[in-house]
Parts: sequence; C-alpha cells; structure tokens
Amino acid sequence: MAETIYTKNAPDAIGPYSQAKKVGGLVFTSGQIAIDPANGNVEADTIEGQTEQVCKNLAALLEAAGTSIDKAVKTVCFLKDMGDFAAFNEVYAKYFTSKPARSCVAAKQLPKDVLVEVEVIAEI
Repeated sequence: MAETIYTKNAPDAIGPYSQAKKVGGLVFTSGQIAIDPANGNVEADTIEGQTEQVCKNLAALLEAAGTSIDKAVKTVCFLKDMGDFAAFNEVYAKYFTSKPARSCVAAKQLPKDVLVEVEVIAEI
C-alpha cells in the first residue's frame, strides 16, 4: 500500500496531488518547482537560482520519505528553455552526484511560469 509523504520543508502541492508517494522500496516525488516553502513564493528569477530551490525541495521530500538525493535512480526534468540546459546542469550536478538515469525535455510552459521542474524516483 502506498504511503503519502508530506513535509513542511517542501512546498505544498498546488493542485489535487501529493508531494510524494512511497511504495515498495521506492519513493516517487511529484514535480518540484522553485517555490520557497517558507513563504510560498518563487523567489529566484534565474535558471541557477530556481534549480537550487528545486533541488532543495527534492532533498527535503526525499529526507521526509526516509531516503536521500544520493539514492535517486531516475529524474525527469522540464526546462522552459533548452538554452538553459548548460546552466541547469551546473547546479543539478552538485546535487545529483550519483548520476541517476535522466530525461530532460523542453516544456512550453510550467506552473507559475517557472523555468524548471524536476521529479525524482529514489530507492528507500
């Protein structure tokens, strides 16, 4: 049976979904955007700043699920502009040092008009 994961250290869902679900030996996060959980706002306006916040949100969710970003096995990344790919990778690489499998695609528009969204599947 799936367990719903919630932490105040990551932004609340902005729709009818959970922050993350734990099932079997895996945790599945919902896509995280650059919302600062302290105030509910998107603070950064650069790809680097937004990617930092997204990775912090993901790390908090994974910690709440009893795992860590080092145990990520798959990420799915959405960029508003593929021209930001190199700058995104610079920040992403600092957090995802285990180099999980990854998909990265351009999305015409993301929630709250952010520049990046990332979801993770990780081992527990």
